Amino acid sequence: MAAPRGLGDQLVVALAAAFSLGLVWFATRQVPAVAGFAAGLAALAVMVWTVGRPKPVAAATETELPDWSVTVAAINATDCAVAITDRAGRLVCANAHYERWFGIAHAPPRLPLDNPSLERLAKAGRSAWRDGKASADLIEGDGGRWRAAVVRAGRGDDYLVWTIAALAGTDLVAELVPHLDGKLGRALSQAGIAAAIVDPDGKIRAHSAGFAQRATGEAAALLTGQDFTALLRQDDQDRLNWARDGLRGAAITMYYLPVADPDAAVEPDYNVTPSLMLLVDSGSGLGGGGGEGTAAVPHLEALIGSLPLGLAMVDRDGRMLFANPAFMRAVGRESDTPPTYPTDLVVQEDKGPLSDAIRRFAQGPASSGDIAVRLKGMAEEPVSLSLAGVRGLGEAAVLLGLIDSTEETRLKRQVAQATKMQAVGQLAGGVAHDFNNVLTAILGTCDLMLLRHTPGDSDYDDIQQIRANSNRAASLTRQLLAFSRQQTLRPEVMQLPDVVSDVSHLLKRLIGEKIKLVVTHDRDLGAVRADPTQLEQVIVNLAVNARDAIQAKGDSGGKLTIATRRFSAADVRAMRTAIMPPVDYTLLVVEDSGTGIPADHLGKIFEPFFTTKETGKGTGLGLSTVYGIVKQSGGFIFADSERGKGTRFSVYLPVHHPSAEEMAAPIAAPIVEQSTWSGGGRILLVEDEDMVRAVAERALTRAGYTVTTASDGDEGLEIVEGGAEFDLIVSDVVMPAMDGPTMAREVRKLRPDLPVLFMSGYAEEQLRKQIDIAGGVHFLPKPFSVQQIGDKVGAVLSAAKGDGRA
Repeated sequence: MAAPRGLGDQLVVALAAAFSLGLVWFATRQVPAVAGFAAGLAALAVMVWTVGRPKPVAAATETELPDWSVTVAAINATDCAVAITDRAGRLVCANAHYERWFGIAHAPPRLPLDNPSLERLAKAGRSAWRDGKASADLIEGDGGRWRAAVVRAGRGDDYLVWTIAALAGTDLVAELVPHLDGKLGRALSQAGIAAAIVDPDGKIRAHSAGFAQRATGEAAALLTGQDFTALLRQDDQDRLNWARDGLRGAAITMYYLPVADPDAAVEPDYNVTPSLMLLVDSGSGLGGGGGEGTAAVPHLEALIGSLPLGLAMVDRDGRMLFANPAFMRAVGRESDTPPTYPTDLVVQEDKGPLSDAIRRFAQGPASSGDIAVRLKGMAEEPVSLSLAGVRGLGEAAVLLGLIDSTEETRLKRQVAQATKMQAVGQLAGGVAHDFNNVLTAILGTCDLMLLRHTPGDSDYDDIQQIRANSNRAASLTRQLLAFSRQQTLRPEVMQLPDVVSDVSHLLKRLIGEKIKLVVTHDRDLGAVRADPTQLEQVIVNLAVNARDAIQAKGDSGGKLTIATRRFSAADVRAMRTAIMPPVDYTLLVVEDSGTGIPADHLGKIFEPFFTTKETGKGTGLGLSTVYGIVKQSGGFIFADSERGKGTRFSVYLPVHHPSAEEMAAPIAAPIVEQSTWSGGGRILLVEDEDMVRAVAERALTRAGYTVTTASDGDEGLEIVEGGAEFDLIVSDVVMPAMDGPTMAREVRKLRPDLPVLFMSGYAEEQLRKQIDIAGGVHFLPKPFSVQQIGDKVGAVLSAAKGDGRA
């Protein structure tokens, strides 16, 4: 029985079943028989329907597995590395560039790169899962430098597509290829020059139509990827000609220029650098006319003039025929015309060697080489000048090459100066610290001697003289500490014009009536955070130096200009400096019309004890102190000077943007320190310098204190651990073995409330950061007098007793 398919079939089956039931009733006339027959028909109908009913069509899956072979074929056509990762971070697909650069064992972001690059890649991956796309501008490894972009993709956004492009700086080859295919290539062909770019392995990267015409006879021929040397042949006399011309071909001359980036930070590796090959018929000249290359120079000038490489042509007599703008820029004469001889560009000592080198390369077979020379005006930085002998270019005999390293040299000089100043600052700070110990002993001894000598005594004046000279030496050490950025500053948030205004009246008396003082200010200047007293010292020192420079010039007058300017982050970026961070600054300019600073002195003016003044008229610490104050305030200072026209000092102080905590914090009231104390006390004095310890012990003993001495931190700790009771510890900071702060921390474990007074020649602010001891810590700067140590100890004990400690 077939399964019913339509409405008509169902109707026929129903009539047949009814007719069958009627026959059974007519034959039997029994109700049970008819009922049983009807039940059997029903069961049979159910079985037929079950077997023959239409099978449901399986629902199409919402997602199907992608065909990765199609994806690989698509992404292999790019010049970037492309990789696809899933939610689990597994690499599911990658192209050939990715496999060659990173290998298939690594999936982004876990690539063989340095740690900062890995962090940038991981951050980009997280951002892409969240936002749909992200990028990492620079990633670096042993294999090179790249830029990565990542995009979330897939029907369910289950994949990340990583695209990684190489960052090789300026691609000069890519810049030259369109020119060879364009007007420049056609112009070279008309001039008889066949040009091609050849990789170090000898394969042709690109070529002009004239090159294809000469090599194959068809200008439209494509020779990319072919062996360059296979298109040439060399006879028994080492003459070159085209291979297709055979023995009948005319000799050709070949010149090559390495296509290297002149602004690269490192010397290019010529073993991996492509070259621009220029091939010219030796006998016919570049223009195709008679003579030995009579048209060579004009056509070659057009080519060389457009190249970013510094190139110049010299004849056999050493006269310069042509120099392109890049060459003149590299020698520091961008706006000048080329000199008659290239030897005019170098210092006197290098004229002879350069002239000999040019004469050597102008004769004999064509060859190339390098020579180190020092350019006029840049004698401190030798440069490498490349020379290549050329033939068949008319009067041109030697091609000179020079890379423009002006910016690189400037950055090197700035970094070297900053490094030198840092090293000198550390030395000056160490010297000042040690010298303060000596001055402490001298001043203390003088004070003790003055207690036994009264005015009129024969020794009184001599002791006072010693004391005065010691105080003068102490001021010099403070200047050294300022230069080394180790002095104590009291920074405040203020406006720079207010400081200039406060010191202007003093400046008028310092510079005299004949020198005109001009003060100008910009509007809407940003506030700075610095010590106003120290900034006043900066302005005064610069003004005094300007006065001396103006007076040394011998003019009847002169002008000193002090100005404040706004200097935005965009202005910093325009300076192209690697020293200053690109933030907003307030600029202080101090400019004079004096004699100016010689160029050979300009790099030394901030060094301590360097001075151009006569003996006895300056210590050489004025500008070094200015430098230290500015640097410790977070700023920068630069000097520009022109001999005979004056000097300009520019001080850049970063604009201070107060935090929310600073804006909410109340203004702290000044702390008034008590300086009198008559209660006596027990003091532990710890000092490794014998002379300083002796002076301090005598001073404190005379003031009524009971003093116990120790020569280092270990001895002082042993005394406290032995059970001795003290009201105050007076200790040096830097000592052999256990230093003062370490000893104080150990003592605090036994006596938590015992106050400590540290003596040191270093800055209090710097020491507080290093010591890190909570509460009850005080400082006494060296050198100090007998009265100063007595007053300080009394103030500390008075405060401690008032607070209920000890």
